[in-house]
Amino acid sequence: MHRTVSDIPANALAALRRGTVLPAHPLVLDAARQLDRTRQRAITRYYADAGAGGVAVGVHTTQFAIREKGLYAPVLQLAAETMRDWGGPDRLLIAGVTGRTEQALAEIDTARGLGYHAALLNLARFKGASEDEILEHCRRVAREMPIVGFALLPAVGGFHLSYEFWRRFAGIDNVVAIKLAPFDRYRTLDIIRAVYDAGAAERVTLYTGNDDHIGLDLMVPFVVRSDDGRSEQRARIRGGLLGHWSIWVRSAVEMLERIHAVPDDAPVPQDVLALDSIVTDCNAAIYDANNNLRGCIPGCLEVLRRQGLVKGTWCLDPAETLSPGQLGEIDRVYRQYPEMNDDRFVANNLERWLSDRGQDLPLVA
Repeated sequence: MHRTVSDIPANALAALRRGTVLPAHPLVLDAARQLDRTRQRAITRYYADAGAGGVAVGVHTTQFAIREKGLYAPVLQLAAETMRDWGGPDRLLIAGVTGRTEQALAEIDTARGLGYHAALLNLARFKGASEDEILEHCRRVAREMPIVGFALLPAVGGFHLSYEFWRRFAGIDNVVAIKLAPFDRYRTLDIIRAVYDAGAAERVTLYTGNDDHIGLDLMVPFVVRSDDGRSEQRARIRGGLLGHWSIWVRSAVEMLERIHAVPDDAPVPQDVLALDSIVTDCNAAIYDANNNLRGCIPGCLEVLRRQGLVKGTWCLDPAETLSPGQLGEIDRVYRQYPEMNDDRFVANNLERWLSDRGQDLPLVA
């Protein structure tokens, strides 16, 4: 059944528009590389209790290989059921959708049947195709479900698309948001301009996925001027949909609340501005910037392992492991920026999230 933006629960849509924390949900495996349902569920509960506005599942952090392993539907179903049960009906459920049109539509059908509200559209399989062909794919998928555009950096399989592409993309009625993740200031500005020049700013909310610029993306206004330079608008990136926000989620929520508390026309306090370099340094360690992001998923899992939420950093691909030196870098940012982790919050509530009777246990702030 065709879904539109109007089918998203009003409170969930309001949170999306206001800007919220949307963790890219990791996949939790046991030592035999089988789905650990108890701990997979525990992480979703953690995100709900930490104040995340929802989750994105079936995305890069969830490992694209879940599709070949027959885990796409089970993992999406577990996250959706847990988030509804634990966080209520107003949390956003975003499904990662990949592949050419036939595969994407099949994944849309699965996600829609499980109650997901929107699809994050990964276009990596269209590398080398014309922008007209890619736009037709986007329009076809958007006829079935609200979509979130995804500007994915080449380092993890994406490719850059033009200003003209994003302006035409923003004109698709069922586009609800765009995740900006080109890791490139020029490309980021292109997409922001494209959305505003398309007249879609009220309908298409901007979310950061730029791991190297999370803080400033959320703090600073972006100037968009008319062609004649006589008028301008101030664009804002309102929230984040990030693999980096799959960890230390309580702290991410608190940071976003601090940023949102600063009026759009007011100067940003120095201590808030300083968070940008701190978050970027933490991300560099966890996301393995020194090794071209090869250890990004194991890096996130390592933080969750230290907190007791997962047992190990196992990925579906046995070769996907922490990089040499990455553990030392994670140790470093833990020492240097202890205020950024939420280890105490996790420790106080871990039993609640792992237990079959977790809701009988009180949440401890």
